[in-house]
Amino acid sequence: MAKVEEKKILGIPADEYFASGHRACAGCGQALAVRLALKAAGKNTIACNNTGCLEVFSTPYPETSWRIPWIHVAFENAAAVASGVECALKHLGKEHNVIAMAGDGGTFDIGLQSLSGAAERGHDFCYICFDNGAYMNTGIQRSGATPRYAATTTTPHGSKIHGKLESKKDMPFIMAAHRAYVATASPAFPQDLIKKVQKGIAFKGPAYIQIDSVCTLGWGVRSDSTIEINKLAYETRLYPLYEIEDGVLKNLMKPAKDIPVEECLKLQKRFDKLHPEEIKEIQDEINAYWNRLLKLEETEVRLF
Repeated sequence: MAKVEEKKILGIPADEYFASGHRACAGCGQALAVRLALKAAGKNTIACNNTGCLEVFSTPYPETSWRIPWIHVAFENAAAVASGVECALKHLGKEHNVIAMAGDGGTFDIGLQSLSGAAERGHDFCYICFDNGAYMNTGIQRSGATPRYAATTTTPHGSKIHGKLESKKDMPFIMAAHRAYVATASPAFPQDLIKKVQKGIAFKGPAYIQIDSVCTLGWGVRSDSTIEINKLAYETRLYPLYEIEDGVLKNLMKPAKDIPVEECLKLQKRFDKLHPEEIKEIQDEINAYWNRLLKLEETEVRLF
């Protein structure tokens, strides 16, 4: 039988496996990222999705936006359930793509134990983290992914302390230490996002894709500014885009211009009370991290 060629538009798969009509907020970056990720995964995919915004806005009973098999799991165990699905498919002799999908709260914090265990055991699945920088579904509380000085309901801007004081947890490098395929991606670059999800699915073993996901409510941005914010996060190096394969950092995408991070921060209400010295601290941290990434790519040193 002749192979049916997949329909594409501008190099992106045309088939839709995440239906429109869901109840996400206008401008939700996660909804866009899910749509692109499922285009990459294709029809032969089983998704394990933990409790969070995605589960809530995509499956209001008796409706669903999922056009592939989808499993709702607890907040903390998307990776554990994906591990079980992968083992069951092997036992049955069936081949399906297995993906786990969770927000940063269910990944960086609550779900880290099950994700670490699944990766350490070498389960063959692709874990996609939608990084919106807080526990958005439960009230915009700070998470391990919340950037320094970002305001949340548990790290508010006060007279003396402006937002979260700690740096963002480096989850991609934590997963690289588990010898997983690792990539960071952004909906502002859909072809790149799709390519990375496809590589993660094709990788024999655990893969981890972290996607910059704008939350218009939690970040305090206009609903029509999602892609603008994503692009600025990349251009200011606030959200670097790269891959880690076999422990080596590669394919670091380099912005054409050197844009100050303030250009991205000033569009977000969660950063609107910062002092100039705090913005400088953020910029200095970004510069140091970017230089580290450049050196790692240039030397091709194995991280782990």
